Amino acid sequence: MSIEVINLSKYYGEQAAVNDISFSVNKGEIVGFLGPNGAGKSTTMKIMVGYIHASSGEVRINGQKVDVDNLETRKVIGYLPENNPLYTDMYVREYLEFIGKIYKIKNVRQRVDEMIEAVGLEVEQNKKIGMLSKGYKQRVGLAQALIHDPDVLILDEPTTGLDPNQIAEIRALIKRVGKEKTVILSTHIMQEVEAICDR
Repeated sequence: MSIEVINLSKYYGEQAAVNDISFSVNKGEIVGFLGPNGAGKSTTMKIMVGYIHASSGEVRINGQKVDVDNLETRKVIGYLPENNPLYTDMYVREYLEFIGKIYKIKNVRQRVDEMIEAVGLEVEQNKKIGMLSKGYKQRVGLAQALIHDPDVLILDEPTTGLDPNQIAEIRALIKRVGKEKTVILSTHIMQEVEAICDR
């Protein structure tokens, strides 16, 4: 089992953001996490990657409990949040090298080259991130999520705000990556799940 979410809840005061959910995802699956805006998808994903604590329940990835303090489990997770926090004053290549160094990747330049090719950023690699279209910014976000070769990829609303061509390109990229990784993709759009996900 690659991912297990067990009786997960998150409360803010009396308000339940996530209420006792459980599910599992096997290695090599792309699973859609479907729900309307405000349903707790992003909160669940933040717990899954160890950004915030759960009120109760737990998340296990490859058998290891995910927690804010457990940095080892974070190394096997790639995360693209809904609002992609890129450094817009950095160049694409510079940013990916920076992220690679944080993960202490050996041969970081070679790995950056691989990621640039994998996500289709060759033409944009020497531009400042702030000059890119939303679609290319999402590609940079996917590259940073994949650069350390994680087992699990967690994508929060990865196609929000993209035009139809960009959506098709990002969906194809996710499907390609999903052949080798375990992917959870949150969305409020049924067609997204139908187009990309195994379940």
